[in-house]
Amino acid sequence: MKYVVVLADGMADERSAELGHKSPMEYAHTPYMDALAPYSEVGLVNTIPEGCAKGSDTANLAVLGYNPQKYNFGRSPLEALSMGVQLKESDVTFRMNLVTLSEEACYEEKKILDYSSDEITTEEASILIKVVQEAFGDRVKSFYPGMSYRHLLVWEKGSTNVQLTPPHDILGQIIGHYKPEGDHGSEIWAMMKASYNLLNHHPINEKRRDRGLKPANSIWIWGEGRKPHLPEFNKKYGVQGAVISAVDLIKGIGLGAGMRSIDVEGTTGNVHTNYKGKADAAIKALLEEECDFIYVHLEGPDECGHRGEMDNKILAIEQIDSKIIGPIIQALENAGEDYKLLVLPDHSTPVRLRTHTGEPVPYMIYNSTCKPIKSDKKLYNETYAKEEGSFINNGYELMRHFLKENNILV
Repeated sequence: MKYVVVLADGMADERSAELGHKSPMEYAHTPYMDALAPYSEVGLVNTIPEGCAKGSDTANLAVLGYNPQKYNFGRSPLEALSMGVQLKESDVTFRMNLVTLSEEACYEEKKILDYSSDEITTEEASILIKVVQEAFGDRVKSFYPGMSYRHLLVWEKGSTNVQLTPPHDILGQIIGHYKPEGDHGSEIWAMMKASYNLLNHHPINEKRRDRGLKPANSIWIWGEGRKPHLPEFNKKYGVQGAVISAVDLIKGIGLGAGMRSIDVEGTTGNVHTNYKGKADAAIKALLEEECDFIYVHLEGPDECGHRGEMDNKILAIEQIDSKIIGPIIQALENAGEDYKLLVLPDHSTPVRLRTHTGEPVPYMIYNSTCKPIKSDKKLYNETYAKEEGSFINNGYELMRHFLKENNILV
């Protein structure tokens, strides 16, 4: 049996008048998911436990079977694992975005215009992070370049007793209302403030302006955490697993859980990623390599939700259906492999709100060896899952449920 998880980050949403009172999942053209749903288990799963941050670290840990209330390290140390940064037990890590701020003279009065600096390229960003390291790095603080706008600060003997705000939660808002509080809060704010003068007119940003792109004119520090320790997924569930993602957080969770992280050239973490490359890599791992379980993570719907891009979010969902789910299940069926498929978002990222929400999300489990009687009424979307589907309250129990031999609810 082969096990495939397609994690469409942030795919769940609200119904919208502009879509004829449908959600993006309901509106999108998804023939493969539509064909599987009548034979599948459809329901809701609560991936964000009460008291936990409404983030992808919390939700993806839960989907992979780890209780976020027990394994709550923060997202940045998981990203550090993916980046190959060796952490000491005394280190505290922080996610550091390159953001676009508005042009008000006073830093405190500026607003966050874009948490991703128009999805700055990794090559451009690495140059700017080198400048940041030269300016603020010292014997206890080190800055590491990641992918696109996502980067890392490691603070030796730092503190997690600090209140920091994710930049995607405060788009268009005055940043002075969200100054860091707690240990080293004033020092963190001072670095963020100084970074504006350091980066705003850097040649990289002037060239970006010339091309009509937003500048990466400030760092934004958030997402604190400590070195993670996860039980090995392979030993926990008895399957050889691998993850495929363009996002360091997901790669880090996989590596921290003892799985293999498969890199695919041309992946971006947005709607214009290398879907074919991801599908081909998943098929190769399942059919040509010793891999029983593959976790394919697609960031596109989440990025579009944060950016308020309804059309692109619909496009991302359609691309996941046609370029990821379709090719993978066709390849497994052509090879005569028995398989189970789990499709779900980790959390909702409504286009209207442009941030994560914590309500339960819809999941679908299809088992090629155990088809119930077809139900034409059964659909895979938020509304059907809530009104007619099953419910899993503890999200970390979903993985064990998925990996059971027969779990289709008729």
